[in-house]
Amino acid sequence: MDIQIRDARPSDAPILAEYNARMAEETEQLSLDRARLLLGVEAVLRDPAKGFYLAAEIGGVLAGQLMVTYEWSDWRNGTFWWIQSVYVRQEYRQQGVFRALYRQVHAQARARGDVCGLRLYVEHENRRALRTYQSLGMRETPYRMMEEDFVLAR
Repeated sequence: MDIQIRDARPSDAPILAEYNARMAEETEQLSLDRARLLLGVEAVLRDPAKGFYLAAEIGGVLAGQLMVTYEWSDWRNGTFWWIQSVYVRQEYRQQGVFRALYRQVHAQARARGDVCGLRLYVEHENRRALRTYQSLGMRETPYRMMEEDFVLAR
């Protein structure tokens, strides 16, 4: 299978937003506001300071995606790249799509020199994702995530 990894384009915004909605439904049983979601995806695609999306294509089909956002670390004098909005279409799962996306992000981050590491968060019960991330060299941290969300009520 020939997986092509590329930067997402503005014309990808509707499908990226759709995949984000599917991911939220599958992993967190959340129904996201589609209009807000599309605006959020478009904002990232317009403003590289917010982050960037990578797209995985197979035979012209957008088979998977991920987004990277940034977190400054004063302890490391560098930037963590946060991997977010990961989604692989059902029919392309377990075929190396996420692995190809991750390898591309990893290579880009290492090549820059100012990226101190990669981070992501995963639902506690998503064992398949945990195994995948561990197989790529990631490890669990001792931290718990805390938040006060002004948009999504749980």
